[in-house]
Amino acid sequence: MRADARRNYDRLLEVAKESFAEHGPEASLDDIAKRSGVGSGTLYRHFPTRLALQEAVYRNEVEAICARGQELISTEPPERAFFSWLRLFVRHAIGKRGLAMALKRTLDMDSELFSYCHQAIREVAGQLLTNAQQAGTARTDLSVPDVLRLVSGVALTCSEASVSDGEADRLLDFLLDAMRPRT
Repeated sequence: MRADARRNYDRLLEVAKESFAEHGPEASLDDIAKRSGVGSGTLYRHFPTRLALQEAVYRNEVEAICARGQELISTEPPERAFFSWLRLFVRHAIGKRGLAMALKRTLDMDSELFSYCHQAIREVAGQLLTNAQQAGTARTDLSVPDVLRLVSGVALTCSEASVSDGEADRLLDFLLDAMRPRT
């Protein structure tokens, strides 16, 4: 991709992410193009359908949270890396709920998009959990599916009940305390 085409692509993704968060997955594509500073033709060259744009935004966000997990692994102690990433994951899940639900209505859960995203999340969560367990800061009887189900439950509860960030953090604190080894 040429540099200007790459900039347009990245800008479209960023504006689409913001628009989907503000207006839901049915946000105006013309408005997204306009706010990105490109014409509708440019948007449709990169993303021929609304679904293609939604999928790209979703994938991009999952890749970003996984990259952040890898960054935490290399820069933070295991406990801080694990628990910080779980906080990011909950915020991600709350913020992407509408988009995820729209994609789930259209795509099969075994689709390439969901398979790729679930695998990427499981891999990062697995590395973070294993590191925390080996450091003695996470329960050894926890599994990656356990962790992801538990934090997804917090995210689901908070997104459905329109819970404030502070309340979401408080609920997550309870959960994170339960993930620490018993003394």
